[in-house]
Amino acid sequence: MSEEKQFQESPGRQVSLRNVRNIGIMAHIDAGKTTLTERILFYCGKNYKIGDTHEGTATMDWMEQERERGITITSAATTCFWKNHRINIIDTPGHVDFTAEVERSLRVLDGAVAVFCSVGKVQPQTETVWRQAQKYHVPIVALINKMDRTGADFDGAVKEIQTKLGANPIPVTLPIGRESEFKGVIDVFANKAYYFDPNDQGLTITEGEVPAELQAYRDSTFENNVERLAEVDDEIMELFLEGETPEVDMLRAALRRATLKAKAVPVAAASAFKCRGVQPLLDAVVDYLPSPVDIWDITGSDPATGNELTRHVGDMQPFAALVFKIMSDPFVGKLYYFRIYSGVAKQGMTVLNPRTGKKERLGRLLQMHANSREERDEIYSGDIAAAVGLRNVTTGDTICIESDPIVLESMSFPEPVISIAVEPKSSGDRDKLTKGLIALSDEDPTFRINSNEETGQTIISGMGELHLEIILDRLIREFKVEANTGAPQVAYREALCKPSNSDTKFVRQSGGRGQYGHCIINLIPQERGAGITIENKVVGGNIPKEYIKPIENGIREAAASGVLAGYPVIDFKVEIIDGSYHPVDSSEMAFKVAGSMAFKDAAKKAGIEMLEPIMKVELTTPDENMGDLIGDLTSRRGAIVEINAGENSFTRVQANVPLSELFGYATAIRSLSRGRATYSMEPAHFEKVPKQIQDKIVEKK
Repeated sequence: MSEEKQFQESPGRQVSLRNVRNIGIMAHIDAGKTTLTERILFYCGKNYKIGDTHEGTATMDWMEQERERGITITSAATTCFWKNHRINIIDTPGHVDFTAEVERSLRVLDGAVAVFCSVGKVQPQTETVWRQAQKYHVPIVALINKMDRTGADFDGAVKEIQTKLGANPIPVTLPIGRESEFKGVIDVFANKAYYFDPNDQGLTITEGEVPAELQAYRDSTFENNVERLAEVDDEIMELFLEGETPEVDMLRAALRRATLKAKAVPVAAASAFKCRGVQPLLDAVVDYLPSPVDIWDITGSDPATGNELTRHVGDMQPFAALVFKIMSDPFVGKLYYFRIYSGVAKQGMTVLNPRTGKKERLGRLLQMHANSREERDEIYSGDIAAAVGLRNVTTGDTICIESDPIVLESMSFPEPVISIAVEPKSSGDRDKLTKGLIALSDEDPTFRINSNEETGQTIISGMGELHLEIILDRLIREFKVEANTGAPQVAYREALCKPSNSDTKFVRQSGGRGQYGHCIINLIPQERGAGITIENKVVGGNIPKEYIKPIENGIREAAASGVLAGYPVIDFKVEIIDGSYHPVDSSEMAFKVAGSMAFKDAAKKAGIEMLEPIMKVELTTPDENMGDLIGDLTSRRGAIVEINAGENSFTRVQANVPLSELFGYATAIRSLSRGRATYSMEPAHFEKVPKQIQDKIVEKK
């Protein structure tokens, strides 16, 4: 530990801050994340028996909806201990509809285990979570799981990590055998073989020599590892150039340095389901992933000035934490999950929420294990826990000590792509429905509720059909309210065709004081993803400064309600260039109306085109069904991007397909392939809607 990183620890700590690991388990759906987490908890002594997703007994999949479907929906947090290290684990969902759970978990984690299926290798959602990890600079250890499955290919998966994800994979364990013959792993650096006793669920590990037939495989992997590390680490490079073989400890230290800088990814082999290879993965987590001390500089901003501030980890530093998840608990009310970056949280302490400027009181502090909890008096720097008793706090808020405020970097979430109308089955359920929807939207930043003023309907929006299906299921089970739903609606967007301008006056004269607002604007379309920019270019005080903000508000409200078919207008810039005011009749309301009218007028002159969400669909199909399934995708206006011949007579097809054409696709694909094909999809981008379809959408509105 360098001198500058000396820090004081609270005497109440069980484990030194250097020995804490905050990790997430992330992957494509069905790669084995939850199964792996269950094994980790078993080997760390947290669970006395192993739970399984396919039997509905997994500890981490505690929601009824998760157990019924065998998938993870909500990220669950737990804590366990391995070789004097405290490991805080978040098991994240793999389904793209719940991508927000991965996003907010990665924001507060220091490292991650990316799980790959040895047969599927790098799959679409793997790429998504990998990008999310890079966005938050999270170092990764990779696990090639399911080595016991037919078609398992460790080397092929490692190669895809390199080619598809652009990473530098360094195998630290190799499989001994594969498919039904997979029985253990080789430690590449130590040159040892480890076998796991199936009679006690892999608890007993036997160390032996590397099988003779695999020695050359291990040796070539070792040499390749040294070369790859030499490329990214100066110490290894020096020895490599001198023709010397580095010591094992030196190689492990170099791999740790490279992993922390995201210049290497340690890769392990395992079959979590068959209880083989999990303990060496835990060793890799401890050896190569960062402790909070390795993330030494915590950057944020001063809530008063916006200037950058830096904090350091440690229990004696001023308290600062990030709330990354909110959950409704039937027994204790709302649970606020938070990660402490500096200082110590104490039960009953008063904290500040810099976003609202209000003080909050930390009620009970809870250490979570999935949905069970253990009450604690103090939570220390670097730990993840939950609090009860906060009031005006939302996902992404900082809570800190009032005397030394800081705003930590928050997190961003994707926009919803699908909407449905909901209404209570009986008038008596109306209040219960509203209460339930608000509680669920507090928990989930990608779930939105809106009211359609014209029809009076409540519209809910989410990330996909499964997302909304789970929301409705939770309304019934948790809030005891049943709702009727309308057909799903796609979240279209409106965009401008060309630049335009508007000179608009809002004048209303009545018997008393009138209303007067006048603004001249330029409206300029921007490239996709640019967002909305409003610039004040008024000179000479023709519009007083206090009326500029109302004009902006009017423009934004008009854009949100759409011009052509009621969908939000996106990606444009407005320049407010001139106008006039009346000393008596002008008001904020008048200028807000003038701004709204000016925007709508300019947008109509510019011309509006509609955009639709396009989904990236990846389909794995038996070869004999490929023609039918590609024909079906084409009939849905899909554009085929790539076709790759896989193993075992299966082909992988990648296509971009409009979301509006994908409703009911799960049923169609089952029918066309007799249930053998599988698919996944994720939002890709927005594209212009064909003219004839746009006309139909506008007509319906």
